[in-house]
Amino acid sequence: MAEHHFHLKAHWPGLRNDVGEIEAGQLKTKVSIPPEMDGPGIGTNPDEMLLGAAATCYIITLAAMMERSRLEKKDLSMESVGIVDVTNGVITYKKIIHCPTILLSAGVSERDISLARKLAQKAEASCMISRAIKGNVAVELDVKILIAAD
Repeated sequence: MAEHHFHLKAHWPGLRNDVGEIEAGQLKTKVSIPPEMDGPGIGTNPDEMLLGAAATCYIITLAAMMERSRLEKKDLSMESVGIVDVTNGVITYKKIIHCPTILLSAGVSERDISLARKLAQKAEASCMISRAIKGNVAVELDVKILIAAD
């Protein structure tokens, strides 16, 4: 078993509605509370970062599974939505919805289309971030499979 350690430095010099900074490997950005939560909305925020972690982990896992299964794709893109509930001052990250669009090559078989859909589901269950938030944040999929014209 090999452990990997990832490090992040954070600096927050001000009060609630001020701006801080984070740095982790190639990621270096300003952070603040989003405007939806009465913050200044400068840089990114924890809500976007959790969504970004979940989305990038999922799409990379899906691409890797498609490669291992030799399922050729023309393109793979995705939009994701994070839903945060604020009730009585309690903030809860409720749900993430991933909407991947898988563009397969022209002339693919029904088996390939079925495999693409199966891998999209399997990637969500296998993704490290999906597994880390399981039981706390629901993750849903809305998979779209398209066939290239030529």
